[in-house]
Amino acid sequence: MAAAARMLTRSQSRSTCVGSWGNGEEPAPPGNREVAAGIKSHRPVKRQQKTQRLHVSYEALNGEKNEGAEPLAVTVWEPQDWQQQLANIRTMRSRKDAPVDQLGAEHCYDPSAPPKVRRYQILLALMLSSQTKDQVTAGAMQRLRAQGLTVDSILQTDDNTLGKLIYPVGFWRSKVKFIKKTSAILQQRYDGDIPASLAELVALPGVGPKMAHLAMAVAWGTVSGIAVDTHVHRIANRLRWTKRMTRSPEETRAALEEWLPRELWRDINGLLVGFGQQICLPIHPRCQACLNQALCPAAQIL
Repeated sequence: MAAAARMLTRSQSRSTCVGSWGNGEEPAPPGNREVAAGIKSHRPVKRQQKTQRLHVSYEALNGEKNEGAEPLAVTVWEPQDWQQQLANIRTMRSRKDAPVDQLGAEHCYDPSAPPKVRRYQILLALMLSSQTKDQVTAGAMQRLRAQGLTVDSILQTDDNTLGKLIYPVGFWRSKVKFIKKTSAILQQRYDGDIPASLAELVALPGVGPKMAHLAMAVAWGTVSGIAVDTHVHRIANRLRWTKRMTRSPEETRAALEEWLPRELWRDINGLLVGFGQQICLPIHPRCQACLNQALCPAAQIL
């Protein structure tokens, strides 16, 4: 007797009357059994429901070969022309001369610092980058590093001085408070290092999902998800890379992760951010200079 196998079904039957019958025939519906036996019945005869063919494939267990098994097909939605659109974006970004390529948060830390300090500086740069141009973030990080940028040095800096060092980043007053609170938590709970999990990162004051995903990728070398900021959110909707229009970066992230191959998750942020800084601008996008003009649904109406 063949070894035990696990049965996988790709679609469910709409009828509960389908069985395994040796002669390949289906049984008469319950309401018709008396008729089939030549017996009159006063009950109304129910019309037999149309059944849907049940596709079954088998997956062998314990490493056994299952040569006759039908492969299980999984349908995944993906945008039309996305591969060509992405190839065109790579071409337009081949020079890597956008602000994010030289001044992004992953370029603002001191490469000669100890690993723990580097990771802290990466997280701090990401916190400063929210709602702030890369040039402004890089300037603030340069001033902080000149003072000696560590957890201890930040905690020893008074709020007024810290505010002057990071100004004019967006929402700099709030960021002073977030940086102080987060630095205190890192000192008390993580020995001055940053958490190595997404959940712990987003629990820190002033750290959102985009920052946490980038911190995991840049500081720890772990791809935990797609980092979606306003550029990625805008471009994904313009290219129709989501099934429906999304209203927030987090909604866009979830939509992209449903279909975008995981091996592209790490690079997609930098590609689209630079593309959004140079060509697919928030206002008055440079559609005439875009290789995706004929493939972009938004270009037809902008």
